[in-house]
Amino acid sequence: MIRRRSALAVPALLLPGLARAQGAPPAPFPDRNPRYVVPFPPGGLTDIMARFVAQKLSEAWGRAVVIDNRAGGNALIGADIAAKAPPDGHTLLAITLTHAVNATLFPNAPYDFRRDFHVISMLGSLPLVVVVNAEKSPARDLAGLLALMRTTPMSGGSSGNGSPPHLGLELLRRVSGAGERLTHVPYRGGAPSVTDLAGGTLDVMVSNLPECLAQIRGGRLRALAITSAERHKLVPEVPTVRELGMPQLEITNWTAVLTQAAVPAPLKARLEQDVLAVMRDPDMVRRAEEAGFQVLGWDSNRSTRFVQSETDRWASLVTEAQIRPDA
Repeated sequence: MIRRRSALAVPALLLPGLARAQGAPPAPFPDRNPRYVVPFPPGGLTDIMARFVAQKLSEAWGRAVVIDNRAGGNALIGADIAAKAPPDGHTLLAITLTHAVNATLFPNAPYDFRRDFHVISMLGSLPLVVVVNAEKSPARDLAGLLALMRTTPMSGGSSGNGSPPHLGLELLRRVSGAGERLTHVPYRGGAPSVTDLAGGTLDVMVSNLPECLAQIRGGRLRALAITSAERHKLVPEVPTVRELGMPQLEITNWTAVLTQAAVPAPLKARLEQDVLAVMRDPDMVRRAEEAGFQVLGWDSNRSTRFVQSETDRWASLVTEAQIRPDA
């Protein structure tokens, strides 16, 4: 389907007058290999989705979309590189909930998240799961965990200050009334924190589902609730927080693709059109769902409203919980 759309676009691009009348770029696009900046290490959730999208865009455009992993600085480094690239449509940026949180966590960031970027599309979302050590924790369900947290000092891990698992943990602190009895332990990534929970070093986590799925299936972790609005087909037996009467605990991690706000409007429209076509590709949908994503593929307007709402929503929690960047 995507190859057909790309091929049909060629005659229009060869007719400059018609192309301008239809609002298309006046020259073939892309005219070189585009770059897809991922502000995280290879192999992570954001990187996985970016590579799925990059492969399909490469097929459609006949140009290799190059993944450029620029991890570090709580995802600020990669975003800053993308913000300062030439605004010619050849630079894409992968973002997650982390970037919406960073808008508050880093008020002096070298770029303005709201002003400098244009949201092309929301690509997919991932639920988080409230998990405990299956052997050591007496909590058999979410209600039992909340009761335990009210009376017992506990440690909760996350993949870093301001990360989605940290936000989930802070929501758990609020709902349970644990206060200072819950100690947050930030790690530099989800994998090591899940490993320590499975090993008994930690007491609880609100973990990204794919990062703890193997430990749940292996019986080392007990999943008490999933934080999405609906149950997930990879763990259909795990109830949602809404089912359990705790909608305040709803949180999903997500990933979107951006370009610079200064990119000309016709190129923004072309990028949106082609990304949305990719997100409707059956092979793309299958691979993303197998990785644990709920495929979204929203248009730019809807995606922009969502990212803005997430930025506003978590700003209050970051401020009230006095979340600070990792040292």
